[in-house]
Amino acid sequence: MNFDYQEIDDVIHSRIRTSIMALLVSLEEAEFNFIKEKVNATDGNLSVHLKKLEEAGYVSVKKLFVDRKPVSKYKVSNKGYKAFENYIKQLESIVKKNN
Repeated sequence: MNFDYQEIDDVIHSRIRTSIMALLVSLEEAEFNFIKEKVNATDGNLSVHLKKLEEAGYVSVKKLFVDRKPVSKYKVSNKGYKAFENYIKQLESIVKKNN
């Protein structure tokens, strides 16, 4: 499998979005504040990145209320799993190609 670096998924290829995807593929779902803590992002910054992943169809969000407080729970979609798996393969290919 040979990949050109220009084929890397731009939606995933950002420090925060890569971290979000890596975290979510290992979990069934995660709340916004948990993700924020794990990827060390601000509310606004995380919201923007999650929205971009959501618009690409890579993550889904479920909004609910717990004790009258809004809670957003995120999970990776099947499309997101496949995209992340492909992203990792592309990075591996680039590393192997350059060694």
